[in-house]
Amino acid sequence: MRQDQTWGNRLFDIINHSVLFIVAIVCVLPFVYVLAVSFASPAEVAKGGLILWPKEWSLVSYQYIFSSDTLPRSLLVSIYITVVGTLINLAFTSLMAYPLSKPHLRGRNPILLGVLITMLFSGGMIPTYFVVNGLNLTNTLWSLMIPNAISAFNLIVLKNFFQQIPDGLEDSAKIDGCNDLGVLIRIVLPLSLPAMATFGLFYAVAHWNTFFNAILYINDNEKWPIQVLLREIVILAQSRVGDSSFDEMDVQPLTIRMAVIVFATVPILLVYPFLQKHFAKGVMLGSVKG
Repeated sequence: MRQDQTWGNRLFDIINHSVLFIVAIVCVLPFVYVLAVSFASPAEVAKGGLILWPKEWSLVSYQYIFSSDTLPRSLLVSIYITVVGTLINLAFTSLMAYPLSKPHLRGRNPILLGVLITMLFSGGMIPTYFVVNGLNLTNTLWSLMIPNAISAFNLIVLKNFFQQIPDGLEDSAKIDGCNDLGVLIRIVLPLSLPAMATFGLFYAVAHWNTFFNAILYINDNEKWPIQVLLREIVILAQSRVGDSSFDEMDVQPLTIRMAVIVFATVPILLVYPFLQKHFAKGVMLGSVKG
């Protein structure tokens, strides 16, 4: 019986690993194709077919997209939105989650109920636009950061995380003269780095990938983030992002689109390895208690 069970477990492991390997290949192939086409020569791309390894490497597409300051400017805009927006998100979320983690807070339950309602219902696109326009945030980068300063889901999980911190640590800090804000900054936040890193990455990815709100609120194309410019190039087929001096270059629109996709994807991918280890710890610790 034990031998049959061991054989069955081995067979399950083989099948499981094989299926996961196939799924991983299916997920990775599109990225390999995009990267290969972006570095392939225009002549090879013009022939068509699947390209997973260029026969002739070429940087002409990257030279084309960097022939003007359009893409670098959009990249700087996205970096600014991601960094500043994430700091605003973490500051607002932690400042609201910490007091809500205290059972003795007056009005705590109605506030939590209001937060939960926002997870099920929203004001809608048109009312939100009226609010942003009424605050004179349209055509400013603040319109992409302030309206979504707090995520209800992240707030609830971070509140549960704060509730697990022993009260004795906070009481000892108050005995030493710290007020509530000092306890949050000096005691609670240093102990919550895994959760803050996890939600910081969630917020950062959301800011980096934002394009719909930018389309609604930003009229000046010089303030477009990289994803909006990527949409213009890939979806609307507006591939003229280079200088007029490159009109004579033999450049395929497909290679330009793939180069722009690589250009827009690589920066956020570089952040993942540093924060990925905090995912499980940061989220699970905040979801054990309710």
